[in-house]
Amino acid sequence: MGNVPSVSIVILNWNGLADTRECLHSLQAVRYPAMRVIVVDNGSDGDEATMLAHEFSAFIEVLRLPENRGFAAGANVGIRHALEAGADYVLLLNNDTVVAPEFLQALVDAAGNISSLAAVCPRTHFYDRPRMIYSTGGEVSIWRGVATQIGRGQDDHGQFERLERRGYADGVCMLIPAEALAAVGLLDEQYFAYWEETDWCVRAAERGLHCYYVPQSHIWHKASRSQSPDAQFDYLYRRNALLFVRKRGTPLQTATAFLMHVFVYAPLYFLRNPTRLARAVPALRALIWHTRNQPKERPLT
Repeated sequence: MGNVPSVSIVILNWNGLADTRECLHSLQAVRYPAMRVIVVDNGSDGDEATMLAHEFSAFIEVLRLPENRGFAAGANVGIRHALEAGADYVLLLNNDTVVAPEFLQALVDAAGNISSLAAVCPRTHFYDRPRMIYSTGGEVSIWRGVATQIGRGQDDHGQFERLERRGYADGVCMLIPAEALAAVGLLDEQYFAYWEETDWCVRAAERGLHCYYVPQSHIWHKASRSQSPDAQFDYLYRRNALLFVRKRGTPLQTATAFLMHVFVYAPLYFLRNPTRLARAVPALRALIWHTRNQPKERPLT
């Protein structure tokens, strides 16, 4: 492969066989000469790991976990495996994505020209609305305990054509240099799912490393734009937003974020759409969790 940097792509599968298959088929068309694909099966109910290993044979390596350990812990299994094999970069990729053939080359080319790099992310569109932007990375406010995807919901008419720094790289697809992982550590497994990539990117920024959006790289994400309640998502997302502030912020920032969530965001959220009242229970569960639990240390290696 000469001097081409090696990239290990880590994909988690959990009861998502059809999506993972489509993602892998799109990766088979990727034009990058030093790519390796690692699928971590996060304790799927059926024998999906065997089916994927049989169908994609030499194209992927399958790591099997006995139960669902969450996104952060499952991804860490793949990251460790990639680093032990000597990967120059690790790419975290959601299984419910489809990628353009040039997406990886564009990310690696950009990464090679950026100093003090934490991660790069692509231009991500909605799968079912191919011209609508899902994310170009995002910004985060510790004071308010919110993360905002830049460009989300906008029709793409060329307004995001420049390489730009971001507060965090969207975890749906982020390319991370091995050196950054060595400096920052792995994903924090206490999050289980949601906000773990934001936490990682902010930890990287504390070490002088930064995230960037790469417009030449394109993928499509099967993100739901539905407003229907999802109790587990609502619980984890709200819990982890406040967990992030407790881990990364000062006591004053933590107090401010809690007050904003309880007295500003929650009332506005429900007043704007009363049908979302079903989400009050998981939001309350998230707040109760914080009265009973303390932030834990993250894994270092």
